[in-house]
Amino acid sequence: MFDRDTWQEIFNTLKKNKLRTFLTGFSVGWAIFILVMILASVNGMQNGFYSQFNDDATNSIFVRSGTTSKAYAGFEAGRRIQFKNDDLDYIEQSFPKDIEYISARYFTSVSARYGSETGSYSVQAVEPDHLYIEKTQMLSGRYINETDMVNKAKVAIIGRKVAEDLLKKEEPLGKFIEFNGLPFRVIGVFTDEGDANAERRIYAPISTFQRIYGNTNNVGGIALTYNPNYDLTEALEFSERLEILLKRRHKIAPEDQAGIGVWNYAQAFSDISSFTAVLNTIGIGVAFLILIAGIVGIGNIMVFTIKERTKEIGIRKALGAKPRQIVNLVILESVFITTISGFIGLMFASVILGAIGPTINTPAFTNPNVSSSVVITATIILIVAGVMAGFIPALKAAKVKPIVALTDK
Repeated sequence: MFDRDTWQEIFNTLKKNKLRTFLTGFSVGWAIFILVMILASVNGMQNGFYSQFNDDATNSIFVRSGTTSKAYAGFEAGRRIQFKNDDLDYIEQSFPKDIEYISARYFTSVSARYGSETGSYSVQAVEPDHLYIEKTQMLSGRYINETDMVNKAKVAIIGRKVAEDLLKKEEPLGKFIEFNGLPFRVIGVFTDEGDANAERRIYAPISTFQRIYGNTNNVGGIALTYNPNYDLTEALEFSERLEILLKRRHKIAPEDQAGIGVWNYAQAFSDISSFTAVLNTIGIGVAFLILIAGIVGIGNIMVFTIKERTKEIGIRKALGAKPRQIVNLVILESVFITTISGFIGLMFASVILGAIGPTINTPAFTNPNVSSSVVITATIILIVAGVMAGFIPALKAAKVKPIVALTDK
């Protein structure tokens, strides 16, 4: 393999067939380039999906109420479902070993004012457990606690952008901001990396907003996390039990998806994993077909080269060269062309991904990249492809009879 004369012969052969060698090598390099770029794109889609939800606990379930689409249990279709505070108590009592954190949610918007600065912002009125469900990142101060809930305190946790809009460079903690004319004391400031819109949100105790808006116990939605030790099957089974329980409690037809919706992150992660697996398979298939075309091209070049060197091979065999040596020579040449071309394609793709990958950060596509395992796999594919491309021509060369080769014109 490391014989100097062998490599000199290989390089001399390549020099004689520069154009054909380049075109065939290009097809192999292009196949590897496409393979890496497709796999990187699929990873970019995965990263984009996960980045949209990385601020929430991965074992989260969100329950929303809606309007029934089917008549059931004596009730007509079109009935509006309204959750109450006792729905959360009912869930906790029904699933004592399944629930990790749970919080009611009440959504509204307010017109906020501090001094001469004003703005409109969305409010999520929640309970203390919501901190862990949405994995809220506190910059300063604290989150809602049970005392705030009991006292129906007019306190708020504001997003970083809200603080910048209304208070400019003032310290937010302890300041009073008017929400729809009512003063709320700022007790905390939070951030949300990668989502500036979320930083224009305000959190407040749900008990406070229930009192403000009609002294009710209405709940807009329910957020919870289940046992983090559950696998996918257990997580999906739990969300099904939860949906059945709530539909039974609110007299909703089991097949009615409009009355109550249960959204489980486990299902979302399962779906995206299946989707990206399909994309990976398609990408690998496309690249493999292109690589096969390159292998066939290299094989054709090797066959043509052997035909040109028939007399030379005959002389070698007449002087005592063994078939194994002839086979090694041809396969080495094939592996060399394939490996060099493939590595060029691999390096070109890596340079592009390294240069522009980190700059791409959108909700649908984030930092496309490939793992080291992909690089190692691509390297193995290159070597195997080179052996495959040279195997049949090598066998043909090994079968050349010296007497026939010497009389070949």
